[in-house]
Amino acid sequence: MAKLTENTGEDQYVTKINEYKLVINNILKAEAKLVSEIAQESPDMPLKQFDLVETRLNLASYYMILTGMARSVLKKDNQGTLDEARKSINKSIAYLEDMVSSYVDALFAEYEDKLALLEPVSPERRYKVIRKLGLTIRLLENTYGDNSKWKWSFVDMEGRFATVTKNIFDVKNMVAHTDPRSPHYEAAVYHLQLIKRLLLQAGERYRERYELSTASIDDFRMGLNHLNALRRIHILLGESPESEMLKKKIDSWSAKLEADLRRKEEEAQEASE
Repeated sequence: MAKLTENTGEDQYVTKINEYKLVINNILKAEAKLVSEIAQESPDMPLKQFDLVETRLNLASYYMILTGMARSVLKKDNQGTLDEARKSINKSIAYLEDMVSSYVDALFAEYEDKLALLEPVSPERRYKVIRKLGLTIRLLENTYGDNSKWKWSFVDMEGRFATVTKNIFDVKNMVAHTDPRSPHYEAAVYHLQLIKRLLLQAGERYRERYELSTASIDDFRMGLNHLNALRRIHILLGESPESEMLKKKIDSWSAKLEADLRRKEEEAQEASE
């Protein structure tokens, strides 16, 4: 009887897996259709681009469901579906980067032309997609677990997430949208708060990876880039106290970076002698 129950459970698992694989195939077809439609540059292209991002996030969620089912029924990880979930999230970020650039610390003018194409997309829709991306990333990190070999790779994903969250924000209409009388006030304010939190978090995570894992100067510089991007936001919003406080942190980090660079140069010179 126990064996029959076990087999029945496995049969149900296989049936469910096949159902989800069918859903995944349909999502991939929908993605291909959207890519084709976007290439035609129709008037609703910006809205379709956001649909494309969400399509990949939905795909990532289904891959994580498959991972959870394997853990529950088979008592083991399905590394393949977990990796596909990670790839899908990276693809969704790449779609956003194509839309608004991947510039971290940049003047608005440097990506203004790209952002102008997104004017038909409301602040609510932008914030919704960004929130969905953040929740999907968090779910993936939780699914991998704290001891995953991918732990430090998430620093890059989080950094890219922070950057597109900043770059997709409607800076041109920021004053109008953050007026309490604006119908977009809530979405715009929450989006701005998220930008600040993510840029600070990304900067600190790159510094953490530098100190605890890679010792790569590039990581330290990326951390500084995110802090500088955050300071630029504070200046844009006229937040002088926050800007000055962050400047002190940036100066401290920069001094540490210069000291580490000198030390590395000295060590390299000594090694060559």
